[in-house]
Amino acid sequence: MLVASVGVLLSCFASEQGHRYSNTAQEQGDRRVGEYISSDWSFETSSYWIESPEGLILIDTQFLPSALRKKIRFAKWNTGKDVKLAIVLHSNPDRFNGTAWLQSQGVPVVTSEQIREAIPDVHAKWSSVFFEKYRHGGYPQTLALPDSLGSSTREFSAAGLTVKVHVLGSGCSPAHLVIEWEGHLFVGDLISSGAHSWFEHGNAEEWLHRLDELRALNPKWIHAGRGMTGGPELLEQQAEYLHTVIDAVASARKEGLPHREALARATETVNQRYPHHRYPMFLPMLLGAELTRQAESAP
Repeated sequence: MLVASVGVLLSCFASEQGHRYSNTAQEQGDRRVGEYISSDWSFETSSYWIESPEGLILIDTQFLPSALRKKIRFAKWNTGKDVKLAIVLHSNPDRFNGTAWLQSQGVPVVTSEQIREAIPDVHAKWSSVFFEKYRHGGYPQTLALPDSLGSSTREFSAAGLTVKVHVLGSGCSPAHLVIEWEGHLFVGDLISSGAHSWFEHGNAEEWLHRLDELRALNPKWIHAGRGMTGGPELLEQQAEYLHTVIDAVASARKEGLPHREALARATETVNQRYPHHRYPMFLPMLLGAELTRQAESAP
């Protein structure tokens, strides 16, 4: 029921605004880092590249292959280099949907073993919701899986560049990768700047622990899953947002409201606190899961 209702809301969100490209040192912290933000038709999904001596490493593969191709064209126009590798940060469609297209171009795509195991169920859940609307953007009907780079944190080298791949637990998804490189953290939907987060079988309390782990890495630059790159303040903003979600649900439950009414009350509370956050249609997934989590953990 929740997936169907969210799908209806998303299908109504069809007007397309422009794409955005950024690779200035002022905005990204380093000219070797570039960001592509898709149009609002595909949820203003942020994904990135790192320029290495031998080519480009892509961070996430976009919601639509059509957006991925625009990202790659811009990256090549700026750097003159080809893509050598792509890394998927977690099991949301806006992170892994470009996998098949990249593989068809001979580009290796990798992720952790935990994320690789989670992708099939997520693909099956959303492909029937999104395929018809987004077929002209190349929404994948057939699942393609990234290769596994293992199940534990490690350094990983490709195209003449070495990054640290942090394998983390549940957050907005069941499992996450975070890429650390020279003071930069690429975090996917663990952080959304100015937008509600796409939540997919995660855990809000565990998500706060993930933010603590990121904070301990002392990043200078944080590259979010939605919105522009920022500094450590993005960690604090995301933590405040999650506390608002948890508290809104707890308050609704204290009133003894049935699930549907509690969800509506919590939604109203969060939207009042964040009236300018984009993509309020994502909230039911997060709030519904948090209602269930709190109910199951109650004495």
